[in-house]
Parts: sequence; structure tokens; C-alpha cells
Amino acid sequence: MSTFSPDEAAACRRLIDLALAEDLGSTGDRTSLATIPESTTSTAAFVARSVGVVAGLPAAAMVCAAVDPSLGFTIAVPDGTRTERGLKLATVSGPLRSVLAAERTALNFLQRLSGVASLTRKFVDAAAGFRAKMLDTRKTTPGWRLVEKYAVRCGGGVNHRIGLYDGILIKDNHLAGLGGDVRRAVEAARAYPGNAGLPVEVEVDTLEQLEVALAVRADIVLLDNMTLEQLRAAVARRDAVALGVLLEASGNVNLTTVHDIASTGVDRISVGALTHSAPALDIGLDYLS
Repeated sequence: MSTFSPDEAAACRRLIDLALAEDLGSTGDRTSLATIPESTTSTAAFVARSVGVVAGLPAAAMVCAAVDPSLGFTIAVPDGTRTERGLKLATVSGPLRSVLAAERTALNFLQRLSGVASLTRKFVDAAAGFRAKMLDTRKTTPGWRLVEKYAVRCGGGVNHRIGLYDGILIKDNHLAGLGGDVRRAVEAARAYPGNAGLPVEVEVDTLEQLEVALAVRADIVLLDNMTLEQLRAAVARRDAVALGVLLEASGNVNLTTVHDIASTGVDRISVGALTHSAPALDIGLDYLS
């Protein structure tokens, strides 16, 4: 079953603390405290109300535990499961006051992360049959990056670098600061202390820049906003002179264009929309008893 890494769990725990603080404040759920007897217990189910891919069940479990450690949380299907309407994802049981206090925050995490996974799966499916992998970007919700990238994996996507600290990506503004010198930028990135072993990726927007990137053997070349014809030409040129260099397409990637982009033979397609434009998946909490 998919679950959080230690770093993802720690990031999620910080988010949960913030979310519960803004929802419960210093007084707790005033409505439930006033209307629900303390002794009342219940069982409720998290249920998918639309088609998609579930992600974030570990987060929902953590929310429930943070609200009340006595709550029982049972996962019915693993993260990464394709949902259908009415599919039971998990159950929570225990004091009804606690279930109600946890409900919205748990659903917020579950709906958001399932939305990311669901959109990712649509892109993966749209590019099926080609070798291109779907990659996320750093266009994430501030503070949510690790858990959103987890959701991308649940949807069948692949994570790009986590941040500026764990990968090298020389972009157009870096090149602008060097007068457009691709060779100088790649060589400087490789020579910088501490970068040993890290792949060097460089962004290009012309086939002329690509020639330099291939000549200097950048590990990955990001082909930004190129036409389909340019992408095909880039793949053919790479295959002729620099096998082993990975080509990544970006720009103007959506569910309408991704199939054709993948058909050019690129190895990777980076899609900011996976995280910055994913709609929440409709999931509810249904009272059982």
C-alpha cells in the first residue's frame, strides 16, 4: 500500500497542526460539544462520490489521530486505487464528537491529494503507449510540496526535483545572466563544489541551443515551448549524436496536447498543471451507525 515517507509524514503533520488550529481554534467544535452527548459513538465511511484516483488516506488517518487518539481508522483501499462512485475508501469509528471535529480537515486533505492524483492519471493515460513519463514541477501549494508530489506518484506520475536544493536545472533566466552561454552554464554547474553526482539539466528554446547542450553532454535537456516539429527534430538529433541524454518537453502541455507531445519520442514531459490546477475529487463522509 502506498504510504508517506518519513519526510512526507513530517510535512503532513505540520500541515495538520495548522489546519486543526484554524478550524478548531481554542474552543473546539462548539456545535458538537453543545448537541452531541459525550458518550455517543459512531462509525462513518469516507466514500468516493466521483471517478478518479484516491490519494491522501495516510493524511486522513493522521488527522483523526491528532484530533483524538482513541479514534479507529481503517483503510479499505490503498492510495493509487481508481475510484468509482460509492467506493468506500476508509472508515473511522469512535466518539462522534471527535469524528465530527476531524471530518472537514480530513476531507480537505483527502479531496485535495486525490484531485492531484486523479489529474495526474488523466495525463498518464492520455500519453499511454509512448515512453514519455509525466513529471511534476515546483508549481505546488506553498507548504504542501511533499504531499502533493506524493499524490503525483499515486496517480502514476514521476517526481521532478523537490526543490532548488536537490537538483540542478539551468533555466532561461540563469542563461540570461550568462549571456546565453549554455556550455559555460553546464560546465559551471558540474564544477560547483557539492554538485558531484547530481544530473545537470538545462533549458533550451531553440535547436541551436540544443546543439550546444548535446555537445557538452548535459544529462537532461528541457525543450521549452517547442513545436511538435521541433521536438521531433530534437529527438532525431539526440539519437544521432548524444544517446543517453534525456529530453524533456515543457510548455503548452494539457490534456489535449500531451498525446501528440509524447508521440514525438521525448523521454519526459513536465506538467505544472498536475499540482497548480488540479480540482478536488468529490469525497464525502457518510454516517453508518
